[in-house]
Order: sequence, then structure tokens, then C-alpha cells
Amino acid sequence: MAITLAIDCMGGDHGPQVTLPATFDFLRQNPSCSAILVGQEAIVRPYVTPVAQEFAARISIRNATEVVGMDESLASALRGKKDSSMRVAIDLIKEGLAHAAVSAGNTGALMAVSRFVLKTLPGIDRPAICTVLPSRRGATYVLDLGANVDCTAEHLLQFGIMGAMLASALEHKERPSVGLLNIGEENIKGNDVVKRAGELLRQSELNFFGNVEGNDIFNGTTDVVVCDGFVGNVTLKASEGLAQMISSGLKEEFSRSIFTRLAAIIAMPVLKSFRRRFDHRRYNGASLLGLKGIVVKSHGSADQLAFLSALTRAAEAARQQLPDKIAARMASVPQGDFPETALHFLRSDSKLRGVSPAPTIFD
Repeated sequence: MAITLAIDCMGGDHGPQVTLPATFDFLRQNPSCSAILVGQEAIVRPYVTPVAQEFAARISIRNATEVVGMDESLASALRGKKDSSMRVAIDLIKEGLAHAAVSAGNTGALMAVSRFVLKTLPGIDRPAICTVLPSRRGATYVLDLGANVDCTAEHLLQFGIMGAMLASALEHKERPSVGLLNIGEENIKGNDVVKRAGELLRQSELNFFGNVEGNDIFNGTTDVVVCDGFVGNVTLKASEGLAQMISSGLKEEFSRSIFTRLAAIIAMPVLKSFRRRFDHRRYNGASLLGLKGIVVKSHGSADQLAFLSALTRAAEAARQQLPDKIAARMASVPQGDFPETALHFLRSDSKLRGVSPAPTIFD
């Protein structure tokens, strides 16, 4: 299937110097795909000119005069910058000119703009941010990671459905397993929301494993782990901090003396293999699930390899027609599972309801 991606070339810490080379790598690896490069044409054009002949009609530039800053407010991004590279990239999906959009820009702004432009799928109250984390058995999909700090049990059920559909699409598993993050495996543990969510998940058609604990994420106990955005964000940041501590600790120990340096040389093949297996760049690309379109958020500090990973995830989600699969599964959920009271959070929020004030997990 030929896929067209809309690329926010200006987003992230590095902008075009990372997003454009990564896009060219993606196009080389995917000859049937094309890209619409969105950004300030005067800046984007010099990167494109040397490869214009190589990619011929597979690349086009859509000029966008504004850029959303990494620390910009949601209101400014949504109402004040309608010609931002982020907004124009999302608009291309709505116009049917792109199958998916990828941005390394401000997470909160991307979620707000995506929801405003694309709207949510039927049966979905709130979009969620889902990313994949490495595990002993491959990968674990975790959501939500910061878009929804306060959730109802019904929201967690929706997250479970969306996460299962994403894992099924990207991992090609017919019935991925789903776990509910809790403080223990027993059904009696957890707060009232988590207990009720467990009941709803058990009653659903999902392959629900049951409650899982934090260590199960990296053990790969289930393919998908569901939690609210507050818990998910803390979990993600804690895991990132642990990975950084282990990496820096190993470097310190191997550089203590000439003997440890020699040991490092001997162990180099193992260390390289370990680093590649758990390289966070290979897992870059968080999906904004629940929208009428595919939007993938790259880490703001992503390098060329990491942004390439985000592009690859977006293309695969588009090939698998992920929003259609989520919508079809949601249509099979009895409406009674989503009582009117489940929407009270949405009605009490601001005009940007459903988006937390400062989701910054990937910035």
C-alpha cells in the first residue's frame, strides 16, 4: 500500500537538520511511500534540492509560515498559529492528502491541535498517548502516558481497546494480551477506579490477562499495559531515569582503571549487542490514539535514527488502517459500558477538554 506521510519538519529540538535526513532515509527504505514536507519553505528547500532527482514525485513541500515552540501554550498553538507546520501537517490528514502525520514538536500542542482538527472516533471520550517500551520478550505497549491525568474506569477500558488494536496492527498479533497496571495482582487491590476498570476489562472481548505490576512492563508479561496518564507518565520518567543511571554507571565502572578499560574492550561485543537491543531510539514514536486519523509524536530530542523509527511506526499504522480497526472494535462495545456519568470529566474541563494542561513526556 502506498503511504503518504505529512512531516512537521520544524518541530523538535533539532528541526530540519534531523527530520529531513530521517525522511530521506525512510523514503529510501520504503520505495512505495511519499512525503509532504511541511515547514518554512526557505529553510526546507535547501535540504530537498540535492535529493530532488532521487525522489522525483515522491516529495513535495507545503509551506507553513509559523512554528509552535516547545514551551508554547496550548491556546497559542491552537488559536494563534493556524499556519504552523504542526497544524498544516494535521490539516493534510483531514483533507485526505496524507495518511498520517509525524511531529517532534510540543506534545500538548500536538494533542490539542490533533483533537481539534481530526476529532475523536465514535465511542472514544479522550485520545490517549501510547508508546512502546522494550521488554525481555520484545516490547510492551503502555498507555496513557500523560494526556489524561484523571480517568474513569470507562476511559481505561477504552485505552485497553485502543492499545490492543495498536499492538495488533504493529506486532501482527491477532489477540494481544492486555494488563491493568495496579499495586498487586489480586482483584481486590487498587483504588475504586482501577477495580471497576478491571471488571469492565474482564467483561470485554479483549484478551485480558488481569492486574499487572510495574515490573511486568519490562518482563513482557502482557503485550499492552493500561493505566491513567498520571501513573503512566511517572512510570515512563522513572524508567528513563533508571536507563540513564545504568548507562552512566557502566561507563564510570569501565573507566576506573586500565584493567577495567581492558575489560570493556573484551566485553565490547556484548555491550554493543545489549545497547542495540534496548536502544530507546528504536522504540521512538508515540501514537495519539482515538483520533480520526493517525498522528505519531516523536521525542523532541530525537536524532535521525529515532525520528526514522517514528516515521516507520506511522507508516505501518497507516498500512494497517488503525483508526478503522479501533472504530470497528468500539462499535462492538455495548453502549451501557459508557454511562452518561463517564463524560463528567469532559464537561467540567476547559474548551480544550480531554487534554491535560501540560503533557510534556516527550518534549
